[in-house]
Amino acid sequence: MAIFYNILLIYAYFLIGEIMKKIILSLFLMLISFNFDHVCAKINIELNSKSAVIIEESSKKVLFEKNSDEKLAPASMTKIMTLLLIAEAIEDGRLSLDKEVSASEYAVSMGGSQVYLEANSKYKVSELIKAIGVGSANDAAVVLAEVIGGTVENFVAMMNAKVKELGLKNTNFKNPHGLDEANHYSTAYDMAIIASELVKYNYILDVTSTYEDNFTHPNGKSIWLVNTNSLIRFYDGVDGLKTGYTSEAGYCLTATKKVGDMRIITVTMNAETKEARNTDTIKLMETAFSMFNVKTVINSSTALGQIFVDKSPTKYVDYYLEEDAKILFNSELRDINYDYEIELNDLTAPLSSGEIIGKLKLKYDNETVQYNLVVKDEIKKATFFQTIISYFKDVISGNINFIKN
Repeated sequence: MAIFYNILLIYAYFLIGEIMKKIILSLFLMLISFNFDHVCAKINIELNSKSAVIIEESSKKVLFEKNSDEKLAPASMTKIMTLLLIAEAIEDGRLSLDKEVSASEYAVSMGGSQVYLEANSKYKVSELIKAIGVGSANDAAVVLAEVIGGTVENFVAMMNAKVKELGLKNTNFKNPHGLDEANHYSTAYDMAIIASELVKYNYILDVTSTYEDNFTHPNGKSIWLVNTNSLIRFYDGVDGLKTGYTSEAGYCLTATKKVGDMRIITVTMNAETKEARNTDTIKLMETAFSMFNVKTVINSSTALGQIFVDKSPTKYVDYYLEEDAKILFNSELRDINYDYEIELNDLTAPLSSGEIIGKLKLKYDNETVQYNLVVKDEIKKATFFQTIISYFKDVISGNINFIKN
């Protein structure tokens, strides 16, 4: 009888073992299917915020969303668009960081967060950017809006034109600072896309990652600035971007963090408290960085080939990616297969530095991401003598043949 029970136990052991093998195999197959469905997987995150989103900056891919297209008051997150237009004005030479500009009577009348600018006093653009990025100063935002747009109304029109340029459909700005106003709204998704444009400017991130600094007036009076985004200090790696709060908007935060090649942008809107806003943001960040990763597959510093430029002295020039080409994937995936194709325009000199001359289409895992191709150096039109010399070189080298077959 004891022998019978022993045999029965041994049989049960092997039977259970086979069942466990099947369970483990099923789980493994489920994981494999999840890996290849990397950005479509359902993610459940309990949040206090009414609306939220996670996007990966390079691909603009949405990794998680909660009511991300709901129109809500953005409060001072509005200043993300204000800073973007300021950065673009500096980039194209309409404005410089060292330029001194005057504060108008209207600008100094702003309520809410401010650095108490004095009417008709001059302030450096760099100092005003610091006041906006660290201290969320409404008066500083209005000064630069007036400088760039001529009037606040013109600047707001520029803000909404940029919204359309980015293809966003659920945002309308009425002011450059974010104080509550009728028909002034945005969404978590739209704010994330605007933020993805702003983080391209490193000196802006230098400002928004500053926890505390001083704003000094021309008369020597100094104001201590403490970043309204406390995660800059208390959550490692966060380097921006902008908080917001009004009674209508609740507590809002557009945050960003980069680890390795991956930069994540999160937006939370209409949280009940500052603590809830921060907790929600940390949950979103932790989820994104634990589940996803980014790999740079083509570097923007590497020449991809040469292209013929008609009427240029050198004939052929190198071309590059405007920005690194990256692949977003589930962090458990090891093998990444990708391919790309290049489309080049017909070119004639002159060309400016950074001019777009074609497209690269990166294809992976049923995804296609398009990148601009550019020339890095300015290419001038060949002079008459350069053209003659180039012509004779072509004759000597056989590129031009006078003998007809």
